Amino acid sequence: MTAERFNEHRDLMIGVAYRILGSAADAEDVVQEAWLRWSEIDPAEVGNPRAYLVRVTTNLAIDRLRKVKSLRETYVGPWLPEPIITAPDVAEQAEVADSVELALLVVLETLSPLERAVFVLREAFGFSHAEIAEMIGRGEPAVRQLARRARDHVRERRPRFDVDRARRREVTERFIGAATGGDLDGLMAMLAAEVTLVGDGGGKARAPLRILEGSRNVAAFLAAIATEDGVIRFLQSIGAPLTADIDMEITDVNGGPGVVLSAEGRVITVISLVISGGLIETVYLIANPDKIARLSGPPADEEA
Repeated sequence: MTAERFNEHRDLMIGVAYRILGSAADAEDVVQEAWLRWSEIDPAEVGNPRAYLVRVTTNLAIDRLRKVKSLRETYVGPWLPEPIITAPDVAEQAEVADSVELALLVVLETLSPLERAVFVLREAFGFSHAEIAEMIGRGEPAVRQLARRARDHVRERRPRFDVDRARRREVTERFIGAATGGDLDGLMAMLAAEVTLVGDGGGKARAPLRILEGSRNVAAFLAAIATEDGVIRFLQSIGAPLTADIDMEITDVNGGPGVVLSAEGRVITVISLVISGGLIETVYLIANPDKIARLSGPPADEEA
């Protein structure tokens, strides 16, 4: 019965922890620690297991985020959240898909751990201010202030993007065709003038160590890595066989169309685009093997 009650809420706990931490691996660790705490108590004494487990998960996630933030400051190159493969039915649920968008998770990185937790609980999961206050051990007025500050911060910095999935997929398909074909003019036509490319190799895979800005710079980089020499250098950077064939698939990444590149069955790069007005505003390129190794598994659960 103890395990059964815990598993009833596991997807919710994973979802909360992932959105607070931006890391599926860290979210799993937090939920495992929550299980250890749950297994040490008598569930019959807990009046509301859901609220109790979310409270434990949230506080563990806040503590972990405070510890890892300092590590992210010394990260090699830009730090991006760990991407997840989401099932198509998740992507069709706007409120679920929006709350795991990579662009949103990037903005959430600029919040304090407490602000981020409050934002996630309130905006993504609809907990009341009173419920959140009890979960994080703060007064309700303080929670309301944290929620307002976080919401305003996100609203100011979150990029706007096209919500039409068919349109986003069509642009993604054209983007891949132009990039793999070395079509520099075609790429330029798809990129907003102030487009940025954020690459996360973590010092373990080939990716820009600085954010690239401007359509010409971004297009030139993408066209270069799509050449045979570029592919070879990339395979060398991740230790893959130089003879490996690279498979490319458009799938649901963090609630929207994304590109997953694989070599010999192993995911080696994930690309996610922020598309607005039919033009690409941001390219997220995640190649750090520590962040994408999990993507070779099954789709993430609905709440994740």
